[in-house]
Amino acid sequence: MVEGLSYRYPRATTDSLVDVHLAVAPGEVLAIVGPSGSGKSTLLRLLCGLLSPASGRVSIDGEDLTRVAPEQRPVAMVFQGFALFPHLTVRDNLGFGLRVRRVARSERVARVDRVADALRLTPLLDRLPSQLSGGERQRTALGRALVRDPAVFCLDEPLSSLDPVLRTAARRELQELLRADGRCAVYVTHDQVEAMTAGDQVAVLRDGRVEQVATPRELYEHPATTFVAGFVGTPPMSLLPAASAGPVVAAFAVPAGATLGVRAEDVRLDAGAPPVPVLAVEDVGSELHVVLDVGGSPLVARAAPGVRVLPGDAIGVRVPPERVHVFDADGRAVRLGPIR
Repeated sequence: MVEGLSYRYPRATTDSLVDVHLAVAPGEVLAIVGPSGSGKSTLLRLLCGLLSPASGRVSIDGEDLTRVAPEQRPVAMVFQGFALFPHLTVRDNLGFGLRVRRVARSERVARVDRVADALRLTPLLDRLPSQLSGGERQRTALGRALVRDPAVFCLDEPLSSLDPVLRTAARRELQELLRADGRCAVYVTHDQVEAMTAGDQVAVLRDGRVEQVATPRELYEHPATTFVAGFVGTPPMSLLPAASAGPVVAAFAVPAGATLGVRAEDVRLDAGAPPVPVLAVEDVGSELHVVLDVGGSPLVARAAPGVRVLPGDAIGVRVPPERVHVFDADGRAVRLGPIR
């Protein structure tokens, strides 16, 4: 779908996207995640034709759409905050794009009714957006895109305006809708939980470049770089200079300047191991996150809520060597995953 895509905004000194290659299979959801300024929304605008790339191409089903006008692309956008017209009913919001394109009234009504039925919106067709729940507004925004019969959905932070409770419920509903429809979608979010739960594949962007594309499980278990390792997961992977990790990690051969990565669930509390200082204890309800000082670097361990440990204590911990990730001096995985 995207080959060698690069883009720089006018008067900017650096590229917002650099040589991006991505593909989305039919029926697949590709989640795009990364910190602010990584190029996520820029990528969506290029897909939709709202921006023109400096180089590279955008194609759908083998057709080059790089220079095709936005309204002529088989792509539909779902915006942040849903962008529904507050003075129009659900019915009129759903059919607005068709009316602008001068689709015949009979066809417009038929398509709106069909989509409303599929998205369980039929009882709501005469309501205004202010009379809808967050999930109902989400379905209306998706339905407005769906009536266009697009090949690709582009969703730009579609849940960012919802409060946490509504967001969780709406996220699940959106996942069901996208997969039930069977079209491909590109889902941009800064929330890694959304990315990991919504995406069949997840692309992690950093400074306009793709760090890694993989399934959510592969991304978590086999991060390709220290950036991905530290970005994906809650808590994120702890990263320790190999030279100072000796008290906790058994020695084994690593490249010069290597960094060791450890997931919190792989840290074992062991009274027989060398003690290390406890820097902080975070109680998140279902578990404790115990932050340890290992050679001047923080190592986070998961512990059961009943474990009694306080900042200032010293406790014994160890990490099985087979659960350690190794990254070279450039931050790239020496092995894509734990040592076996």
